[in-house]
Amino acid sequence: QVPGEILWKDAKGNARVTPVVTEDVSAHGVRVKSLGGAPIPMYRLVYFQIERSARSRADLPAPLRRTSVLSAIFRVGPVSDATGAPSDYALRLMVEPERAAVAAPATWAPATEHRTA
Repeated sequence: QVPGEILWKDAKGNARVTPVVTEDVSAHGVRVKSLGGAPIPMYRLVYFQIERSARSRADLPAPLRRTSVLSAIFRVGPVSDATGAPSDYALRLMVEPERAAVAAPATWAPATEHRTA
């Protein structure tokens, strides 16, 4: 559980911030528990950032060690009675996939000719 924030603009163009705590983290997505703030609509593009003091943690994927990561809300949890906003969100991190090393393709060599009498 690492503290962080989701930053986005609402429908009127006002900047919003919601404090969150990570629940599940991978190289391409993160599930967070909302600690309050206005509800964020599904499919909204947001910026997700881990608290500065926690960005150097070795157990975080490389994209989350950056200042902020462009992400999309792809799942919204149930609304909390205490805050009036969803209790959790799932975010898809909009990051380039890591490129695997590719072996050089094998070159085609013609078969040895066999002559028969």
